[in-house]
Amino acid sequence: MSAEESERRVLPFEPNKKRQKPPKTQSKLAATQPQESGKQADRKPRYTKEEMTIPQVVSQRMIRRVAGFCGVPTTLGVSSLIVSYLLAIYSDIQLPPIVVLLVNMGLFCLGVLGITYGVLSASWDEERVGSLLGLGEFSTNWGRMVAVWRETRQKNS
Repeated sequence: MSAEESERRVLPFEPNKKRQKPPKTQSKLAATQPQESGKQADRKPRYTKEEMTIPQVVSQRMIRRVAGFCGVPTTLGVSSLIVSYLLAIYSDIQLPPIVVLLVNMGLFCLGVLGITYGVLSASWDEERVGSLLGLGEFSTNWGRMVAVWRETRQKNS
């Protein structure tokens, strides 16, 4: 365990306990047999609803960032089609269709990437707003995500 992992701060909406791997699918024979109702009745949910939900403040912060980082390129992508049409009709400037297509696709791709960047660049800490562009928050949240992927990959292999 590295020093970075041991210093990793637990987020308010992150469950305290490690999740158990779901049981593998049972055979049809086992599924058709009646199960003991006492075991299922005694079983409590692992996490409360509050532990599993993202706080409202963090959620609103993510939505604002996604709207900015996705909305601006997407709006520009739609506008590029309108502008190229208006140029062709009113000023007789004929842009090559491949240029219009590539510009439009590039802007829409930036919009799709903006969704991911908007979520990952928001501060996931309720008390901390974060910076305007969110570069520091992005690297922190990306590191958390990669650490979980690696941990899950090690458990599965």
